[in-house]
Formats: sequence, C-alpha cells, structure tokens
Amino acid sequence: MKTLYAEIEPFETGYLKTQSTHKIYYEQVGNPNAPAIIFLHGGPGSGCNENHRRYFNPDKYRIILFDQRGCNRSTPNGCVEDNSTQDIQNDIESIRKTLNIDKWTLFGGSWGATLALLYAEQYPQHVTGIILRGTFLARQCDFDWFAKSGVNKIFPDHWQEFITLFDEAEKKNILATLYQRVFSDNQELQLEAAKAWALWAGRVVTHSFVEDYVLDVEDIDKLINEAKIEMHYAKNKYFISESEIMENIAQVPVVPTSIIHGRKDLTCLPESSWLVHQALPSSKLIIVNDAGHLAGEPAMIDALITATDKMIGDI
Repeated sequence: MKTLYAEIEPFETGYLKTQSTHKIYYEQVGNPNAPAIIFLHGGPGSGCNENHRRYFNPDKYRIILFDQRGCNRSTPNGCVEDNSTQDIQNDIESIRKTLNIDKWTLFGGSWGATLALLYAEQYPQHVTGIILRGTFLARQCDFDWFAKSGVNKIFPDHWQEFITLFDEAEKKNILATLYQRVFSDNQELQLEAAKAWALWAGRVVTHSFVEDYVLDVEDIDKLINEAKIEMHYAKNKYFISESEIMENIAQVPVVPTSIIHGRKDLTCLPESSWLVHQALPSSKLIIVNDAGHLAGEPAMIDALITATDKMIGDI
C-alpha cells in the first residue's frame, strides 16, 4: 500500500494580489521544470497543509497549492466580501498566469472537486488531466443530505445533540439560523454555533476512523472564520445554478481523468462520482471499499497516490 511522499518544503511562497482586499497565499513544491498540478482544497473554509504536498512525486511534478479566499493563510481571514465561486475560479486562473503555466492537471477533493470540474468546464484549454476525490456537485440535495435529512438518520444521536442548539422554529431552517449566528456581533453566540456545526460535521466526516472525533477549540477565531465561509457558500447555493456542473459536463476536455470515491463516504455520496463518470466516458472510476471521505485515510492515500503516479505517465 502506497503512503505519502516524504515531507517537503516549498521552493516558493507568495501572495497573489486581487482587485479586492483579498490576498491569496500560494506555494510551489517539487520540480519547477516538471508538469504542473494544482491542489484544490475542500471546504469551503478550510485550507492547505503540509501533508497536501505529499500526494505527488516531487521529482516528477511541479506542485501548486493555495488557500482560497478568506481561508487559512489568505487574508483577510474569514472575509466573505468579494468571495464567490467565480472569484475563486478567477484566482486559480490568475495563479496559472502569474506562474507562467500553460496547462496543468487539476487535483481536487470534495469542494475542491467542485472547483476542479467548474474550472475544467470554463478553461478546458488549460487542463491536461483531472483527479477527483469524493466529488461534491453542490446541488441542493447534496447539502440537504448532510444538514437537513439524510445522514442524520445514520447518526441520530449526534444529530440530536447538534439540533439541541435550536428551537422548533429554527429547526425548520438550520442553515439560516447558523448563518445568522456565526455572523452575529456576539462572539459567544458565534462560537456556540461554530462549535456545534464543526462537531456535527467532524463526526460524520471521520466516522470511518476507530477513534471518536474530538473537536479542536484552541483557535476560536479559526473555528468561527471557517464556519463563516462555509455558511456563506451554503446560503448562496455555492454561487452556481442547480445542477450547473452536470449541465455543462460536456465542456470538460477529453483528458486523462481519475475519479476516486470512498465506498463508506457519508459526507459526499458515491453517486455523485458515478454521475460524473457516466457523463465522461473516458474517465476511470475507482471506488475504494475501505475508505470514507477523507484524503488522509490509508486506503484513500494509496488510491490517490496510485492515481497521481499513473497520471504523470498519461499526460
């Protein structure tokens, strides 16, 4: 079974200036003369970390990672102004131009897979390959499965603990209530909502792990800011039309495409990857029986690195 490549430091880091107040952190790792691949992190609201550099052979890839608007090292942290899906697409394209890259491979998981598909539809001429993990199509049914009616039937105990935060009227629109609270001027109210959401989400996402999920509450600002970004995107239906990805899927270029999904993924259901695979006849679908949603699960690491190793020979 393949494991992560050795720890590695960037050979360049920088901040992309935008036409707004946002400055986008990016870094380059690996071989500057090799084919480029860009890592699109999940969320919305999270960011990249040092382990995300390690899914690629550093001798054979020029690896680009960046933190999306308002996330992690990008500034201003937690800012939702001028922060939409198209803004992120513009940032991806600006990074490509800034780094003088003609074409690159897209590597995205969960929300990152959403961005990869949207980018491939908008800029097919700049895509040499696509690797998706745990595809999220950002439809209403995808969000409702996670936060309204679906996975709560599998984790009724955790769901009950989560919804004790709300009164009966608020339970009818949990998203609106969470949004109102995390954007409140009352930090105590913000924190209560952010913690409740993060605990619910964390328990579902890590369900295939043996250990019980423990919420990290040391960095309060980080917890609140991540919730702000996530609620901002969810409330605005991810700034795309319903089924936009699938309606435009024919615009995705015919390039080497691997679609990887954990059989035990209860965050983003395998059906989404199946739909994309059916619409892209040249794609390869890998269902990982012993994996859930997270890229860091051993079986998923093996599948992803197998895909990146193979991709470099196909592009």
